[in-house]
Amino acid sequence: MDRELNEAVWVKSPFSGGNGGNCVEVAKLSGGRVGVRDSKDQAGPALVFTSGEWAAFTRWVRTDDTV
Repeated sequence: MDRELNEAVWVKSPFSGGNGGNCVEVAKLSGGRVGVRDSKDQAGPALVFTSGEWAAFTRWVRTDDTV
């Protein structure tokens, strides 16, 4: 897993701007999984979501549903 995270292509949202704010980067991983990390701490830990978990999270963000 560490090797896959290190070799992944990480992408930051264009909405993040260039001011060094609080940003995350995401990467597509094998098996449909998605990695998420702090853009300011690229060597730090990453969260890994299954495709279903990521879909549920992004749906929640888009609709602003409460848990």
